[in-house]
Amino acid sequence: MSEPSSIPHLPSAISRVWPWLAASSTGVLLTLCFPRWDQGWLAWLALTPLICAVFFPHNDGRRVALRKAALGYVAGLVFFTSTFVWLSTTLAALYENRWLLALAPLVAMVFSFYFAFWTWFIGAVLVRDDAARKFPRSLGNLGTAAAGACAWVAHEWVRERLFGGFGWNDLGVALHRDLPMIQIADITGVPGLSFLVVFCNLMAVIIVRRIIGELGPVFMKRIRWEFSFTMALIALVFAYGVRALLQKETGESVSLRVVAVQPNIAQTEKFDADMEAKIFAELAKLTGLAALARPAPQLVLWPESATPRSMFADDVNYNFVLDQAKALDGALLLGTTDFDPEKREDYNTAALLTSHGEKQQFYRKMHLVPFGEYLPLRPVFAPLCGQMVPADFTPGREATVLELPDPKLRLAALICFEDTLGELTRRFVQGGAQVLVNITNDGWFAQSPAAEQHLANAVFRAVENRRPLLRCGNTGVTCAVDAQGRVEPWLKPFQQGFVAREVRIPVNPSTTFYTRHGDWFSHAAMLVTALLLARAIVPQKTSF
Repeated sequence: MSEPSSIPHLPSAISRVWPWLAASSTGVLLTLCFPRWDQGWLAWLALTPLICAVFFPHNDGRRVALRKAALGYVAGLVFFTSTFVWLSTTLAALYENRWLLALAPLVAMVFSFYFAFWTWFIGAVLVRDDAARKFPRSLGNLGTAAAGACAWVAHEWVRERLFGGFGWNDLGVALHRDLPMIQIADITGVPGLSFLVVFCNLMAVIIVRRIIGELGPVFMKRIRWEFSFTMALIALVFAYGVRALLQKETGESVSLRVVAVQPNIAQTEKFDADMEAKIFAELAKLTGLAALARPAPQLVLWPESATPRSMFADDVNYNFVLDQAKALDGALLLGTTDFDPEKREDYNTAALLTSHGEKQQFYRKMHLVPFGEYLPLRPVFAPLCGQMVPADFTPGREATVLELPDPKLRLAALICFEDTLGELTRRFVQGGAQVLVNITNDGWFAQSPAAEQHLANAVFRAVENRRPLLRCGNTGVTCAVDAQGRVEPWLKPFQQGFVAREVRIPVNPSTTFYTRHGDWFSHAAMLVTALLLARAIVPQKTSF
């Protein structure tokens, strides 16, 4: 008598494997939505494989909540590892530490729990049984999709804030090139776009499943409103965007002559004391040439950490910066660091020098970069990342708006990745900022997708607040973004040089709904998610 084969039956093996392949494919599709691939159209279907795996598991007795969460965790692990791979490769090369190759996987391991929560929520809270998985009623189906989209918005909001937060690459950001669709951000912010994309992904699966389940003699006798409502919602958002793009500016504006200096200094050179004279010479040359422009520039931009050390580190650095400011007829805005001797605190700072350097205004960066400007849970991560972040900066406490004397304008000096934060940026606009300026140093990440991802996130700050955004980077991307999100490249990345441009700035710009109310959409989504969680949990507690 022969022994039974140990090879599983092929269909059974496939049924066990396909959910994990589907989850992984969602991670890959989401990665392709963002730079450097930048295929944003994929966002409209990227979640469907994962949703199918969660909603329709094989009937093998293992339809448990933990499995649904694990599917989301796998999708998140693929997405975050591949999207943030530059965290590992560039920093490991910069610091010559192979242990830093583990940084992106470690970040992914933490962030993937957010995806795990979402798949658990849609699979164990929204759709609990076989009857629900047939999606028989239009109103219920719309509610299911809306609730699932709310849960997605809720987890993105938490990711932006928990443990310092890193809200890079929310799903709505994938649409940054789709100008008509992103105009709704002046009402809802990016969360509204994330909601719409997730809602459409869920409805795509639900509609197809319902159609398949109802094929038969009475198929044409039933009215299904899900598809019509979904298409109408997309059309409404698109129409709003087209109207915003066609709407002409009617208010008064002034011309601002801007020069952006892109020194393109390698990050390794910034740490080298022998390169200090070379860096000074390159900055002086570029700034001197810019000063010769006629008419003279009214604002000259240097990137974050332009000088080898802080302009306040010693007389050499301070006098160099002051000499450059004295030679200019306009203002000089640069990024530097500042030390408060009384509080013994270091700050990442934007400095605006006017009146040939005699008047100085400062803004201290409020939102610091985890693992860049401070080390979360330092006792835990210090052995791995201590050399990368030897000491912590202190966050600033006030959204200081800087003032240009000629022309009289108020500007927000957003430092580094602060231009990826909607809630922070709107505080400057509430304080009277008429133009947004970002000074950054993405040279940390070499020729990786980091700078492109940074810009994709930053585009929405201009749209949300209807304010132009000017960006000056050490290695790029140096550009301008208008109030509708159109990007005008000024210099090629990793090219040394400067560019002179004239930008129109509104004198009395209107205040958008988003500027006034901030992340109201996220708060509403969190409330809906919390109520549904409570409804799912409370009966279990009262049944004993």
